[in-house]
Amino acid sequence: MLRFIVRRLLLLVPILLGLSVLLFAWVRALPGGPAQALLGERATPEAVAAIESQLGLDRPLWEQYLQFLGRAVRLDFGASLQTGQPVIDEMVRRFPATIELALAALLIAVSVGIPLGYLAARRYGTWVDSLAVTGSLLGVTIPIFFLAYLLKYAFAVELGWLPTAGRADPRARAEHPTGFYVLDGLVTGNLDASWDAIQHLILPALALASIPLAVIVRITRASVLNVVNEDYVRTAEAKGLLPGTITRRHVLKNAMLPVTTVIGLQLGVLLAGAVLTETVFAFSGVGKFMADGIVQRDFPTIQGFILVIAVVYVVINMIVDLVYGLLDPRVRVT
Repeated sequence: MLRFIVRRLLLLVPILLGLSVLLFAWVRALPGGPAQALLGERATPEAVAAIESQLGLDRPLWEQYLQFLGRAVRLDFGASLQTGQPVIDEMVRRFPATIELALAALLIAVSVGIPLGYLAARRYGTWVDSLAVTGSLLGVTIPIFFLAYLLKYAFAVELGWLPTAGRADPRARAEHPTGFYVLDGLVTGNLDASWDAIQHLILPALALASIPLAVIVRITRASVLNVVNEDYVRTAEAKGLLPGTITRRHVLKNAMLPVTTVIGLQLGVLLAGAVLTETVFAFSGVGKFMADGIVQRDFPTIQGFILVIAVVYVVINMIVDLVYGLLDPRVRVT
């Protein structure tokens, strides 16, 4: 297992190096530039040249890339053109919001998707199965931003049950030592602040969870259908084992192997989908700041945030592989 971990860590080097090249080229290919975004209508050729010289954008591309790579290794992505603060400081300040939103969405997707997928498989061919399959298709096809606006209009505007935007009530007084608002309320003993943060999380998390939920339902259903027809399940049934024991020890344990992989991969989807969700709900996380950075052609922010998210995604995949080995001894042997 240790050799596997070391091998995967070494494999990160060429992956991240290739990603940095593609990211650098993509950002430079965007129409316009940071100088035009900063100057707006005052973007004369002389002013643009001065800004580009100040930001180092007049240097050769290979020199800009080497400078970017050397600073990225030190986690120094420069200063954000939007706030003037170091990008790494903006990450530390905004990542808790995105992580909190992603974990809430993942909790909804897993807690609903796995039982629903299992129920659909065990009721194969019935109306329950048809409803689950149809719902999962809708979850995959409906765009996240469109669903977000629907949820916002129905539950926030029309019914008034939940807040329309933000992470917390701006009138509330609460301390945020960790940046995770729900946890901060529990740590400081301010349960009202925790409940307020949960209310602000519900709609964005529901919108963000739609695609992972649909995928988990379909994968769980297909995996359970494959497992229940295996010989070892029939043998367990022939021995007279209790249905609960068969489900727990033989069906779910083996059916969860592909589902575990899908859940890990969906974390990357959640981080990507957070850009749209946070923009709709004005949720001050990485996604919202990234969207603003793209509009403003904020090269340091775009490069830094995408690179860090990519590292997180690759590390999550490695952790999923380790969990897969713990669940299936055959993987460890291989």
